[in-house]
This record gives sequence, structure tokens and C-alpha cells, in this order.
Amino acid sequence: MRPRSTHPGERYDDTLFVVFKTVSYVEHEALTATSEVVDTGEVMIFLGSHFAITVRHGQHSALREVRARLQQDPDLLRLGPSSVLYAVADRIVDEYLRVTIEIEQDVDEVETSVFTPSRSQDIGRIYQLKREILELRRSVAPLAEPLRLLSGRRLTVVHEDIWEYFRDVHDHLTKVREQIAGFDELLTAILQACLARVTMVENEDMRRISAWVAIAAVPTAIAAIYGMNFKHMPELHWQFGYPIVMAVIIVICLVLYRGFRRNGWL
Repeated sequence: MRPRSTHPGERYDDTLFVVFKTVSYVEHEALTATSEVVDTGEVMIFLGSHFAITVRHGQHSALREVRARLQQDPDLLRLGPSSVLYAVADRIVDEYLRVTIEIEQDVDEVETSVFTPSRSQDIGRIYQLKREILELRRSVAPLAEPLRLLSGRRLTVVHEDIWEYFRDVHDHLTKVREQIAGFDELLTAILQACLARVTMVENEDMRRISAWVAIAAVPTAIAAIYGMNFKHMPELHWQFGYPIVMAVIIVICLVLYRGFRRNGWL
């Protein structure tokens, strides 16, 4: 048999071969930097004028629901093997939609966590979620061209009465792709906001450290001067030298503390 197309859906003379990437949402109690969010599988269909053969990979690629749906819809089943191809495509794209709804909750959770007053380690979680969304995009994107061909009235092996059904599936897939692109853009913005917040927090910490270092430098400098143990030193043997020096240290430290506090450094 001679292939007539190099798309994910290929036509071999009177037989059509289509590969669908399946996805499922992996339930998790809390999103972490190592959480698996999306699990992928594969369904391959060989479609001819009088047969439809499916080959499945992955635990979540079962087609029992598809079979039950076809058995309950005689009008659709009368369209022949094309109805199997449509039912499988529709079920897989519907699962895409369900996965995007679940992922949206994870994105909202990360967004809320980033903008809460308390500190949290969100960068790892954001990167992990972006990786999982990238995996979802790689599964969804290749299906666009086969569905476009199936809905474009170009394949004789597909029953003409089912072309409009595939157009509806293609519209749903377009919606999924737009949602995934939106998630990726939103996570990029959240990541930038998170990095900006980390930088701001680090700057605040550095200011606090610098302020306390400046305050501690006063008694350190004075003590260092009077600790040089020179024999001829002014006020070294003065009766009130010690209390005056201590008072000067306390006053200078309090003035510095008040100034740093007023400027928001402490």
C-alpha cells in the first residue's frame, strides 16, 4: 500500500490510518514541584470502507464508553466504520476539555499562592505545571490537521454524512488549544511575578541585614578604638569615661534604629 499523506492521519489507498494522543488528569492532593498532572496514551485506528480497527496504548485509553454510545445511537452507527472514527475522536477531544478544566484549577491555585502575603516556594510548582501543560500541548496539537482534513470533505473513505460531525469536533479541539495557550501565557506571567516577588523579598532582607550591620558597627568601632591599649590615650583614666561611652553608643544606635525604621529598612 502506498501512503498518500505524511500527516498524523495517513491514507493508504483505500485505508485510513489515524493516531490519537489520549490524555487524562492525574489526581493529586497538592501540586508540588514533582507532581504528575497529565498522563498520556495513544489510540490508533485503521479505517476502511467495511472495517474499523483500534489499537490502544495506555491505561486510560479504554473505548467501552464509545462502544456503548454507538450501540445507543443506531442512526450514527448506520453510517458505517466512519461512525467509529468520529465517536473515538469526539470522546478523546471531550477528555481534552475535561483535563483543561482540572488544570485550570491548578493554575488558579498557583496564582492565588503567588499573590498571598505569606512566603511560599512556588517557582518549582510553576515550572512543573508548565512542563505538564507542554506535554498536553504536544498531545493535542498534532490532531488539528487530521481533524481539519476529516471535516473538509476530502476523504472518500469517510462517509459524507459524518463530515459535519468532525467539524464540531475540530471546533472543540480549537477551543482546547486556545485554553492551553492561555494557560501557558498566564503561567509565564505568574512566573515573572513570582520571580519579581522573590527579588523584592531578597532586597528587603538585604536592607534589614545592612541596617543591623550599620547599627552594630557603632559599638564595634568605639570598642575597637578603646581596645587598642595605648598607654597615652585621652580619657582613658577618666572616672566617667565608661558610662559616657556607653551612653554615646546607646544614643547613636537608637538614632540609627529610628532612622532605618522610618525609612522602612527595619
